[in-house]
This record gives sequence, C-alpha cells and structure tokens, in this order.
Amino acid sequence: MHDLLERVLAAHGGVDRWNSSHEVSATVVTGGDFWATKGIFTDDIRRRTKVGIQREWATLAPFGDPDWQMTFAPDRVVIEASDNSIVAERNDPRSAFSGHGLETPWDPLHLAYFNGYALWTYLTTPFLLAMPGFEVEEVEPWQEKDESWRVLRATFPAEIASHCREQDFYFGPDFLLRRHDYQVDVSGGFLAAQYVYDVRDFGGFMFPNRRRAHPRLANRQPDHSRTLVSIDLSDYEVT
Repeated sequence: MHDLLERVLAAHGGVDRWNSSHEVSATVVTGGDFWATKGIFTDDIRRRTKVGIQREWATLAPFGDPDWQMTFAPDRVVIEASDNSIVAERNDPRSAFSGHGLETPWDPLHLAYFNGYALWTYLTTPFLLAMPGFEVEEVEPWQEKDESWRVLRATFPAEIASHCREQDFYFGPDFLLRRHDYQVDVSGGFLAAQYVYDVRDFGGFMFPNRRRAHPRLANRQPDHSRTLVSIDLSDYEVT
C-alpha cells in the first residue's frame, strides 16, 4: 500500500476498523446551482442515506414522495414505496446517460443513480481507495494559502460506478481530506473541485460536515464564485 494512503487511512480512523464494519449512514441536505440544469427542484428536507462498506450500494429516503425510498447499485436503481411496491426501476442505469450534456434534463431514475454513486463515493472516502481494484499514485502537491496538500490520484475499477475513472484526493498536513477533484461524465464531463469542511470525529472515524463543489479550470484552480453542489452532512453512524 502507498505510504501516503496508509497515513491517510490511519488519520481517518483506521482501515482495519473500517473493514470490520458493514454500513455508514448520515443525514443529508443538498443544494447548489447544478440541479436547476437538470430541471430538479431543490429543498431543505433532511434525508437519510445509508451506503455499503463491503460493496457498492446506497439508499436515500425520502426520495421524491415522502413515502418513497431509492436504492442504488451499479447495475440497477429502483424507487419503492413503503409497502415495497416498485414505483420505477432501471437496469444498466449508466447507459441512460448516453449523449447527455450539462443541461440535459434528468428523470427521477437518472437522479437516483447519480445520488447513489455520489453518496457512496463521498461516505466511503478515503477508505474506498484501499478496496481491491483501485490503483493510486501520488502526484504534484497543491498549495492552498499557507498549506501544502499532498494529492493521491486514484484510478477506479470499471465495476465501480462514480463520476469518472480517474479522480484526485487532496490531503492536508494532518492527512485529513481537504478536496476531491473529478469530472462528471454523466453530465457532459464538466470539471469539479469539491472542498470539504468541518471534519469531525464520529465514533472514531473522521467525516466532513460540509462539502462544496465548484467549477474547476484546466489549471486545477477552482471557481469559488459558483457552488455547483452543496452537501451538509450530520449524524454519521458506522455499523
């Protein structure tokens, strides 16, 4: 394992403890400019998400209707009512984004897939980097004000659904996550720099309470004048 990754995993709570767990959950409130490009109305409803640690899956509720929940896996997304009846479902959901650009509208199953893989990625960072099939290398550091951030570039295995195959993770002198860069392939491949704030200890694991994704320029500089996606997270539980 890469030396930097070892230090990062230890700083976030330890990979052995993480691998002995099965799920991580949190309360989520989302906003930002991106959703309007998809014709999606945003609100301040507190939703509960749960994601898998041993494999990639996620749930989010309420989803759309107060009585509905969505469940995500890389090969299928489904929206169900509380009586377990299926409201909508889609197999091979990634293929439904073929030809999409930044302003292509999304239906609820597009949104379910995006929410599912994004939340799984965020709630399992940085431990997902130690999962089988991930390749990591250290690349050029980043200077942010008075801090130098070390950067791990990760190549995701093909079976893992996420924003794109190659993503960068920035870590401060304390080896805690500061920033996460990616391109959103399901929406025309635009570049994003997501900053994390207010990292706290929840049951021995370190998680951020706020994430803010901004447009990213080709020189890696973020455009802080625009917030594409805001995510406020609280009440983490690892079980």
